[in-house]
Amino acid sequence: MMFIVFLMDYEMGKPFEHGYYDEHELRAFGFKRVGHNVRIAKNCTIIGYENVEMGDNVRIDGYVTITASRSIPFVLGSYIHIGSYAHICGSAGFTMHDFSAMSAGVRVFTRSDDFTGRSLTNPTVPAQYTGVTAGEIVIGKHAIVGSNTVILPSVKIGEGCAVGALSLVQKSLKPWGIYFGAPVRRISDRSMDLLQHEQALLKAA
Repeated sequence: MMFIVFLMDYEMGKPFEHGYYDEHELRAFGFKRVGHNVRIAKNCTIIGYENVEMGDNVRIDGYVTITASRSIPFVLGSYIHIGSYAHICGSAGFTMHDFSAMSAGVRVFTRSDDFTGRSLTNPTVPAQYTGVTAGEIVIGKHAIVGSNTVILPSVKIGEGCAVGALSLVQKSLKPWGIYFGAPVRRISDRSMDLLQHEQALLKAA
């Protein structure tokens, strides 16, 4: 009973609902740029938010973790969705272009340790003893990344790509393809019909 009462008090009588920060609250926190109709779940963790830029119509769901560099751009365009429990290590640079989406549990790593045994690993070790690989990750316009996919450093997912759930993306993907697998491979082309819907939406807006 005490547990339920605590949750109800936490969110003004709405048990279990943490809610979202709106664009006005986010601007007050000091994000680099926040557009209109932006919502971020209150139980997210965002490190380096002062260097995070967001366009219009962005939603980031619960328990997402974002690590941004304080000097390298971390940019989310407009009409962006990041699903719950996604993890984005964007310290080497990260961009999601307009109308792109990331499903629940996606893991994005712009830095990776050397797994060969030639170097020490993990961030507690001084840099001169490690063999970290680092590179910007770019998610192209209209790309969608399926649940629990892993994306490794220096990958560019081309415009219009769809990546199936549980994939491993360790190389850049050419535009307008449907990809799946570990490692990922192109299985078919993706329809470009959605571009007509984009134009209709923007015209209506």
